[in-house]
Amino acid sequence: MGSRNAMRTTIALALIGGAFVSGGAAAENTASASSVARKVQDLVIYEDPKFYAAFPSVVRRPDGELLVAFRRAPSRRALGEERESHVDPNSYLVRVRSADGGTSWTREPDLIYAHALGGSQDPCLLALRDGTLLCASYGWAFLRPDAVARLQQPYFQNKEGVVFLGGYMVRSADGGHMWDGPIYPPNVPAEINFDPYGKALPAYNRGALVEGRDGRIFWVVAANDSATPRKTSNYLLVSEDKGTTWHYSAPVAVDPKVAFNEASIYETPRGDLVAFLRTAGFNDHACIARSTDGGKTFQPWQDMGFQGHPLQALRLADNRVLLVYGYRHKPYGIRARILNPECTDFATAAEIVIRDDGGTTDLGYPWSVQLDGNRVLVVYYFNQADGPRHIAGSILEIGRAGR
Repeated sequence: MGSRNAMRTTIALALIGGAFVSGGAAAENTASASSVARKVQDLVIYEDPKFYAAFPSVVRRPDGELLVAFRRAPSRRALGEERESHVDPNSYLVRVRSADGGTSWTREPDLIYAHALGGSQDPCLLALRDGTLLCASYGWAFLRPDAVARLQQPYFQNKEGVVFLGGYMVRSADGGHMWDGPIYPPNVPAEINFDPYGKALPAYNRGALVEGRDGRIFWVVAANDSATPRKTSNYLLVSEDKGTTWHYSAPVAVDPKVAFNEASIYETPRGDLVAFLRTAGFNDHACIARSTDGGKTFQPWQDMGFQGHPLQALRLADNRVLLVYGYRHKPYGIRARILNPECTDFATAAEIVIRDDGGTTDLGYPWSVQLDGNRVLVVYYFNQADGPRHIAGSILEIGRAGR
């Protein structure tokens, strides 16, 4: 399962007179750590106390415009209920835009998609080289008890009456103004659950897809492949026509005890496909799986040796990889590591603390995009002092490798 002995050095980012401040780092690591990254600023991208905003993704269009997509639903606490919910019949996929590198954002979000059969989750954007935008999501149907009693077994129920619809995808050819779809991906053969109509459940997941250098699109999906114990595993789908159709390729990570779910995939300069995996039943350890044959097979998964989820990988201007992830352990926040181009040094890469001022565990799901040669925008959802869940971001300045 790989090494659990990842470097314990933690690098805290803070803007204090423009200086980089390291916290908890060993003295001998301070000089090298200070060139890894510097936080320029934190910012609020979207906040409205009437709404629960969460689970963002971000892309940069060829003209430099930034699009941030997220799930927006009514704030149940604002309506007088005791707590917020991650599933809601009125959760829609929306987006905001920035034309000035993230300094300002459109005030009111525009609709990407409202599922006709229920609430939607986690819009995952991918910008293709030809300008096409893909947005992957999944949904929940809200059923009355008499309907639930008649469902074909097995099915997945998040809570009473909230039944899983599976995944779908929408596409835009005009920069995200108009969206076509939904496109329903095929069922993963190992998936045991049915949708509310008794049909094979369409593949689904939260995480970044990648367009390979040969034009194929790779998507690591999840499937509930075991009833006892109930757990999910990861599998690979591939599209050869820009996301219009998909076919099953291979298992990515399967284990009799450890569950794998939300995942992002990345293609290295050498052509390896690297999947970064969230786990369950494994003390929140992040894991990695690698394919060296274009996704036909994956090597055995490895423990990356640190906690955090879910993960997303961005190729930096110098081919290093910024790996961002949420941190739902005290102090709650957002963290990152910078890996070498082939993502082989995850066990020794220093941890960067982007935010450690979160109010509760209900935060995270970061996603990053390159702004220019040395600046990156990391977006995520956040709360402070258990306040409104909102979309926030941090701009980082990345130091040169080996400086």
